[in-house]
Amino acid sequence: MAASYNKVIVLGNVTRDPDMRFTKSGTSVLDLGLAITDKRKNGNEWIETTVYVDTTLWGKMAEIAAEYINKGDSVLIEGRLQMDSWEQDGKKRSKLKLVGDRMQMLGKKGGQNAPNLDTVDTPSEKPSAPSNPLASIDGPEDDIPF
Repeated sequence: MAASYNKVIVLGNVTRDPDMRFTKSGTSVLDLGLAITDKRKNGNEWIETTVYVDTTLWGKMAEIAAEYINKGDSVLIEGRLQMDSWEQDGKKRSKLKLVGDRMQMLGKKGGQNAPNLDTVDTPSEKPSAPSNPLASIDGPEDDIPF
């Protein structure tokens, strides 16, 4: 059996205001887009390439993102890739997206500081958020078999 590992870390700017919704059971789900720009030198010229990544956050992390993140803000998201498939107009469609397990707000559009997360309630099983305004938010813990 071949081994596999699905972990992604991206740093980018939010391309649209986050879209919050709830599952039937009441779990928070937030969708946002990220623009990740790569700069490479080609001879004497710098070439920029931008990749747009659809991202989904769940639970408390989704609620915090909905409250504090806006279009243009910088965020670092650590998570995993997931393939979504559906049928539309009789055609099969699919899209690779990022499902965030951890988020760190890096700065507000226009150079403002990220919010101080001490004022945000954190789940009781996790330690309280540090006073650092660039504090990270962890998603739900996965069961790790080791």
